[in-house]
Amino acid sequence: MELEFKIKRDTTIEEIVEKYPELVRPLMEYGIKCIACGEPVWGTLEENAEEKGIENLDEIIVELNKIVHETKKEKADS
Repeated sequence: MELEFKIKRDTTIEEIVEKYPELVRPLMEYGIKCIACGEPVWGTLEENAEEKGIENLDEIIVELNKIVHETKKEKADS
């Protein structure tokens, strides 16, 4: 089964936090701050990564989409 990319460079941080809360911890581990004072950070994933000097965003996006895919699969199996 081919991986469907739900998270892209232009996906907003707010959308990620709202639709894919399972990604908050991995994003923070990659150094991408997505919540401040309990509220989502504004802007896109790409803008936030650029601000933090993160250069391997494409690799991060692949990993985030794998997490989304696995979470969706686990929910379907249960």
